[in-house]
Amino acid sequence: MAEQKRRVVPPVYLLLTVLAMGAMHHWLPLYQWTSRPWSWAGLLPVLLGLGVTVTAALSFMRAGTPIVPFEKSTALVTSGLFRFTRNPMYLGMVLLLGGSAILFGSVGALLPIPLFVWVIVSDFIHCEERFMEELFGAEYLAYKQKVRRWL
Repeated sequence: MAEQKRRVVPPVYLLLTVLAMGAMHHWLPLYQWTSRPWSWAGLLPVLLGLGVTVTAALSFMRAGTPIVPFEKSTALVTSGLFRFTRNPMYLGMVLLLGGSAILFGSVGALLPIPLFVWVIVSDFIHCEERFMEELFGAEYLAYKQKVRRWL
């Protein structure tokens, strides 16, 4: 079963979520749970998230397989960060969002994050897993048994 090419890719959802977080922080902060200079601690998970995402993307590039979801994979990447999580790029994005929420410092900025995770899991991860099972069969199923989806 071939998946129809998506027009909106995960980085677009990431950007929309950061914008929603900023809007919620500005117009519906609910409660300011941290402020400067403590909120600068959010830079650590932002940088870690960027590092995880870029490192995982480079693993795909080295393996010669596409990074864009639902393009036909040419290799099953199981090394590097993929030894610990099946979805390091998405995990990196969630770390980036968590760090952004700390930088904003308000409860309102946290609210869009679960929606981002839900969209990624329902619109991408579940479909990608079926796609990988079709492409790589038993090899992917064995990998899926050994490595968790997130951590």
